[in-house]
Order: sequence, then structure tokens, then C-alpha cells
Amino acid sequence: MNVVEATVLGIVQGLTEFLPISSSGHLLFVPKFMGWDDPGAPFTAVIQLGTMAAVIIYFWRDLVNIATTWTKSLWTPDLRRHQDARMGWYIGLGTIPIGICGLAFKDFIEGPSRNLWINSTSLILMGLLLMVAEWAGNRKREVADLNLRDGLIIGAFQCLSLIPGSSRSGSTMTGALFLGYTREAAARYSFLLSVPAVVLSGAFEMRHAFEGGLQLVPTIIATVVSFVVGYACIAWLLKYLTRHSMMIFVYYRVALGGIIMGLLAAGAISAT
Repeated sequence: MNVVEATVLGIVQGLTEFLPISSSGHLLFVPKFMGWDDPGAPFTAVIQLGTMAAVIIYFWRDLVNIATTWTKSLWTPDLRRHQDARMGWYIGLGTIPIGICGLAFKDFIEGPSRNLWINSTSLILMGLLLMVAEWAGNRKREVADLNLRDGLIIGAFQCLSLIPGSSRSGSTMTGALFLGYTREAAARYSFLLSVPAVVLSGAFEMRHAFEGGLQLVPTIIATVVSFVVGYACIAWLLKYLTRHSMMIFVYYRVALGGIIMGLLAAGAISAT
């Protein structure tokens, strides 16, 4: 992998991690379309740490308040009803489902699932599910209305993101919309919930990240680029969702999934 490839993939990661269009799916498709080698699951997991750094810095006040209030609430009963203390539990417990599924299906996620037929199908089906959630949700609830049941349900939806093409943000936002949350609230909680899952995923993949040809310099470049682009993308998306629906992302997902299927059927690109 050269510097140009690393930069392009860093931009792709930064743009697609937070938009509900699947970063892992794009990191599979873009190299195929450009005629590059598959960067591999370890590369994908490591450069996600760049976009997670963007989330941590963008929401650092929220994360510090959540962590400190939750910790103090362990020995201060009066704080246990505080929103930040409750949010700490919701994020922690909501991460358990994807942690269990990630370990249980590790071999499938790192191998057979990296197939463009699966990717394109997931792009379309999850796009249609997002469309249904957009129509069905009443969009009246805010982050302050979150409860344990909702946290666990949205956490369960996050498990769908293990399939390339599904989208971590898209899966969790879909779950939140079905539960009646506003688009901005769905996005905000989705970003907060993603922090432990992606950090743990990246740390897990680091165990063999530099085995099998993963190069240090291109990986660092892609990670830094994904951080810069990701930070800008968070700010843009939260502002965009205050006035617009998610239908543009539905149209994009269905169109891209159809294009990939067409290229696969024509033999222009290979599925693996």
C-alpha cells in the first residue's frame, strides 16, 4: 500500500464511519473498484481508531461527565439517578451484545463475510430497514429519555454492524429511530455507544495487526486522515439531521448496492 492509497482509504473511513452508509463496506468496495489489494480486517480495525479519536475529542465533555459521574455513583447513591450515571450503564451494558457476537463470530467476520455479495446485499437491506425506521418512528424522544431497555435494544441493533455493508452508525440509528428518538438524538447516542465497541475492536485486532504485510507508515497516514475527516463529518451530520431526513442515505445505499451487484454479475470485479 502506498501513500495515495492510504490517504484515500483514510478519507473513505472518515466519511463513512459516521454516515449511515458503512465504512467497512466501502473499505471493501473502493479497493476493488480502484484495482488495489484488499487492505484486510486488521487495517480496517486499526484505522477506525482514528475516527474513534474524533468522537472522543468531539464529545470529550460528555464522555468525561459520564465517566466521572458513573464512577462516583458507585458509592454515592444520590447520583445513581443522574442522567450521566445512567448513560454510563447504558453504554457499558449496550456494548455487551456486540462484544459477545464479535467474539462468537470472529472467524466469519474476518474471513467469509468480507465478500462483496454479502456487502452489497447488506447495503440494500439495511438501507431499506433504515427507510422503514425513518417512516415508523415518531421522533419525539431525546437522549435524556433513554432508559435501560432502549440502551440494550440499540446495543442489539449494533450487532448488525458486524456484517460488512450494514454500518455501525446506521444500525444503531435505525434502532433508535424505531424507538421514537429524534434523528439528532439517535446520531448522538450512536456515536457515544460506538466508542467502547470500536476501541475494543481495534485493540483486539492489534494482536496481529502487523502480521501478514500490514505496513506501519500507510496505516498511520490512513488513521490520521480518518481522524481529521471524521471530526468534520460528525459536526456536519449532527447539524444536517436537525433539518433533514435520512432518506438521502437510503437512496445512496440502495444505489451503491445495486451498482456493486451489477459489477459482480458482469464479472467486472470479484466478490472476494
